[in-house]
Amino acid sequence: PGYSKDKKYPVLYLLHGIGGNENREWTRGGVAHVIVDNLIADKKIEPMIVVFPNGNATATAADGGGRGGRGGPGGFGGGDASQMSGDGWGKNFEADLIKDIIPFMEKNYSVYADREHRAVAGLSMGGGQALDFGLANLAVFANVGGFSSAPNTRTPDLLFPDPEKAKKMLKVLWISCGRKDGLMTFSLRTHQFCREKGVPHLWQVDDNAHDFNHWKNSLYWFAQQIFK
Repeated sequence: PGYSKDKKYPVLYLLHGIGGNENREWTRGGVAHVIVDNLIADKKIEPMIVVFPNGNATATAADGGGRGGRGGPGGFGGGDASQMSGDGWGKNFEADLIKDIIPFMEKNYSVYADREHRAVAGLSMGGGQALDFGLANLAVFANVGGFSSAPNTRTPDLLFPDPEKAKKMLKVLWISCGRKDGLMTFSLRTHQFCREKGVPHLWQVDDNAHDFNHWKNSLYWFAQQIFK
C-alpha cells in the first residue's frame, strides 16, 4: 500500500517449502502479505517489498510450478545437502535468485540495491535454501532467516567456512524452530555452531511443530529485526 517510485524500498525474498510454489503456501496458509501489511500499518516496520519466488528452477507453468525436478544428487549420499531435492532446488535456484530475480527487481521496482537492504528467509525447504544461499552470498544479503529449516540445510562448517567474515558482514541472522518439530536437529546444530564460534544470531524456539503457526510467528518477529 502506498508504493511510490519516488521512494526506495528494502526487499525481503521469502522462500516456500517443497510443497509450495510462488502462488501458494506463504500467500495462503502463511498469509505473509497480511502479516507484513499489518506490521507496516502498525508502524512496527518500515515499508518493504516482499518477493515470493518459485524455489524450484526446473518448475514450469505446464506442471503448475510444483515439485518438478526432484530426485537429483542427495545430501544424504555425501553430496551437497542443498542439492538433496535436485538441481532445481539447489544450484540452479541459487543462480536464478542471484543472477535473475534480484536484478529483475532492481530494474523494474524502486528498491535499494545494496546488501544491507536485502533479506532472504524461508520455511522448511526454503529455510534451508535461505541459509545455504544467503550465507554463501554475504556480498548480496546482510539479513538471513531460516524457519524450521529442512534436511537440505548445509552443515554448519559449510554454512560458515569463515565465521569471522560472517560476524562482520551479517546484520541479522535468524534461526528458529518449533519445540515439537521433528526437524529441530538442523536448526539446533546451526544455532550451537554459531554460539560456539561467537557468530551473533537470534535463536527462537516456540511450542509449535512443523507448521504455519511457527512460520507465521517467525515471519512476524523476523520482519521486525531487519532493515534497521
